[in-house]
Amino acid sequence: MSIAIRFDNISKQYRLGFVSTKTLSHDLNRWWQTSVRGKEDPYLKIGEVNNRATKGVSEYVWALRDINFEVEQGDVLGIIGKNGAGKSTLLKILSKVTSPTTGSIKAKGRIASLLEVGTGFHPEMTGRENIFMNGAIMGMTKKEISRKLDEIVDFSGVERYLDTPVKRYSSGMTVRLGFAIAAHLDPEILVVDEVLAVGDAEFQKKAIGKMQDVSKGEGRTVLFVSHNMAAVKNLCKTGILLKDGSVQFSGQISDVVDQYLSDETTKGIVNNFWDFENAPGMEKIRVKSAYVQHKGNYLTVKDEFDIVTEFWNLEEGFPVNVSMHLYDINGQCVYNVFTENKPLQKGLHKAVFHIPANLMNDGIYYVNNMFVSKSASYFNHEHAHSFEILEDRGLSDWHGKWRGVIRPTFITNEYSFIESI
Repeated sequence: MSIAIRFDNISKQYRLGFVSTKTLSHDLNRWWQTSVRGKEDPYLKIGEVNNRATKGVSEYVWALRDINFEVEQGDVLGIIGKNGAGKSTLLKILSKVTSPTTGSIKAKGRIASLLEVGTGFHPEMTGRENIFMNGAIMGMTKKEISRKLDEIVDFSGVERYLDTPVKRYSSGMTVRLGFAIAAHLDPEILVVDEVLAVGDAEFQKKAIGKMQDVSKGEGRTVLFVSHNMAAVKNLCKTGILLKDGSVQFSGQISDVVDQYLSDETTKGIVNNFWDFENAPGMEKIRVKSAYVQHKGNYLTVKDEFDIVTEFWNLEEGFPVNVSMHLYDINGQCVYNVFTENKPLQKGLHKAVFHIPANLMNDGIYYVNNMFVSKSASYFNHEHAHSFEILEDRGLSDWHGKWRGVIRPTFITNEYSFIESI
């Protein structure tokens, strides 16, 4: 199998808050050392890893550092990691949106990129005009683009708005058209960065199916970035895990995802409490605590428990409800429930969500809380807290690991039977 993309010692350095080195003396020193004396850039010797959670002491950070790997032709590579790990920077360098500080990338064939909502679109131009402009940028003739036009429009589902300026499109419509263009204009390499999360479920399913067709049926290469581990596992064959701008792990996608989840997951029950000054929230809502309320020292599949969020309402009569989204370790939303939407008095309140016994399977779960006012999202509190539900010995002794997210009380009951026909 031939190599489609080779990343050779790719690094990307930024100076926080500035473009270039910002000072004339630094710029002249860089030019003198690199252009005149032929030596290494002196500012490459300084800088810290790009850990956004720490303040740091250097003005320089490495968004990427010494990235080396190869992608085979026809492979679907998943690139995963926390926010700030360097995933988008790596794809922007591959797509020539930005240039590396050191290193080089060798790629065979045309690259079609879908990096952010609206990337590559001119807002004043219509959807039809943007299709032809994007195709021309990729080096295609007008005749080639015209031959693909009906297929692109049909896949995107925005035919009614095709001759409307893109600035009037919703984010979902923009993503639909952008993906349709990128996937149908015969690229040898397709680069997709998280944007599918904006689309609805029907479009996500169709887009993943198209990427599978592109890689398996047409032998093209796909690089896919997502925080949805289920989608990554479903689509990709191999993967790399980025951490603080460096490749931490690479291999088969199941192994890479397992490594990522084991690194990022804290087992047990993690309850979070904040004082008012440091509380997450916005001007009308501050979260005081997020925790699991239950009997005993740990949770099992047979236990009932409450997921609780305490919050300060800072405006008298502010109408708000709390929506609780429960996610499994793969990033799949498995449970969603919300409180009544009503005006609240100013002061401290508590939202309680009851989880009955014999409902959830064993595993690690985390909670996102969304505060909604007048049918619009007001504040989204991601990863408010997490907890682990343990296996209760019994069924598993005989049946092994129980599959799925929910856990029935019995293996057989009156709703499961065999009858003669």
